[in-house]
Amino acid sequence: MASGDLLLRAHAGAPVLARAFSCRLLVPARRRSGLISPLAASKVGIADVVGRVRSGGADQKRRRRDAKEGFGFSGVATRRELIDDEKVEQDEEDEALKLGVEKNGGETGGVDGSYLSETRFDQCAISPLSMKAVKDAGYERMTEVQEATLPIILQGKDVLAKAKTGTGKTVAFLLPAIEVLSTLPHQRGQLRPPINLLVMCPTRELANQVAVEARKLLRYHRTLGVQVVIGGTRLTQEQRSMQANPCQILVATPGRLKDHLENTPGFSTRLKGVKVLVLDEADRLLDMGFRRDIEKIIASIPRERQTLLFSATVPEEVRQISHVAMKKDYRFINTVKEGDEETHAQVSQMYMVAPLDLHFSILYDVLKKHVAEDADYKVIIFCTTAMVTKLVAEVLSQLKLNIREIHSRKSQSARTKVSDEFRKSKGLILVSSDVSARGVDYPDVTLVIQVGVPADREQYIHRLGRTGRKGKEGQGLLLLAPWEKYFLGAVKDLSIAESAVPPVDSSVETEVRNAVRKVEMKSKECAYQAWLGYYNSNKTIGRDKSRLVHLAEEFSQSMGLAVPPAIPRNILRKMGLNNVPGLRSS
Repeated sequence: MASGDLLLRAHAGAPVLARAFSCRLLVPARRRSGLISPLAASKVGIADVVGRVRSGGADQKRRRRDAKEGFGFSGVATRRELIDDEKVEQDEEDEALKLGVEKNGGETGGVDGSYLSETRFDQCAISPLSMKAVKDAGYERMTEVQEATLPIILQGKDVLAKAKTGTGKTVAFLLPAIEVLSTLPHQRGQLRPPINLLVMCPTRELANQVAVEARKLLRYHRTLGVQVVIGGTRLTQEQRSMQANPCQILVATPGRLKDHLENTPGFSTRLKGVKVLVLDEADRLLDMGFRRDIEKIIASIPRERQTLLFSATVPEEVRQISHVAMKKDYRFINTVKEGDEETHAQVSQMYMVAPLDLHFSILYDVLKKHVAEDADYKVIIFCTTAMVTKLVAEVLSQLKLNIREIHSRKSQSARTKVSDEFRKSKGLILVSSDVSARGVDYPDVTLVIQVGVPADREQYIHRLGRTGRKGKEGQGLLLLAPWEKYFLGAVKDLSIAESAVPPVDSSVETEVRNAVRKVEMKSKECAYQAWLGYYNSNKTIGRDKSRLVHLAEEFSQSMGLAVPPAIPRNILRKMGLNNVPGLRSS
């Protein structure tokens, strides 16, 4: 096989050899060196977790094919809360779109140079208007994902691409789609132009991020426009916005797209113009339960179209939706090499197992040491649910740490403001639910702490990926209760080492107890309810309901409560816990 060839797989699984440079690429792809051996796992003290100031330095010479978000975005990506009985208040679309964007110029376009290919954009047959926009955006060389996928997509083929988050995949699907749209007749000022490019994203933040990139690439395509329709904004506001600003490119979350399909006059007719369909982060779309919405939307758009699926993983469910959405001769392009983990060689991974009633004290101790030893500290603490996130943030704020919180119960404008501040600043601790777990480009994060068992291995990896970015080193700590140790089997191959539980001074315990006591009862009640819902949905822990009730009581005691809070009967019914002994109802 020639050095410039890509091994692709057709729908039936038969290998197909395709020339990678059909769009007049002149420079063959380089052969890359192998992976760096992982860190050796060993039992170390907590000082090894928090005691070093990390920097790039000579370590930037170590080349990995890890995902790096290439364009300096401030967007964040959400994960659906498992127990979310209240509606989230959100601001209007114009507020939601106020994402700060750093423009990183030069040949790297915001991507660390070691993660780029040698192939330049001007070696590919794209239109002069697109090329001019690409240059203005500061992108000269393609990322390896763009190098692998752009030639095939430009041929008009349906593509299922396995590509890790942060590898420049947004440009990989936007640029060739814009090329298709630029050849279509467009009438400036048309009130309801057909939607020619439809991009579905799992989250509001990712949708906004894609739209920001699209606007950069559309800079000289004056007749083309982009709009975003997302959950958490008023439907009528979006309807007015689409009428006032007609577009041919629509970036949407599936649920809100279905709302418009059912409730916005003329919308279904506009979708009949779709020429290119993109499912971005397809695995997450399906993981979040959007399959039925996606299938309904696919049934509403023309069968004669180009379909592009980008996914960090390709489980069976992604393959099933690819059969529904794509032509039989679609191409599968795997840009994730065997053994190339999502975790970074630069991230020192540790775990600690301690009783729940020590978690607040341990967390405070770890943070104090890290803050004292790294003047430029920048920490993200991931919690299991939005309401647990709120509780942890309030406790740590009472302890006078410089805390910001971000979760799905915050308004979109508040989330955007906090995200932007954290992206630009140092000396901050961000307590977060999974709105910050995937696709976020927060530079210079020094430590990621995960409190409680992650939903799965992928979630652990995505959270950890917020540190060790752009060639810099980082640290990761997973804090588990003894009954959560089973999770370590899912990450045993990731060189995660055990860390000894630090001795907690009695004065620290007293300080933490007082801080917990000052937190409002309402916050504790909501955290207890959300905690119970999260672990009830966990197949390992939620199987034994009497044990679950006992563990929930432990969590309640860790919040300083002698008696667990009562839970509304309707919530218990939704959880399937309405007849479980030991739970108080109201």
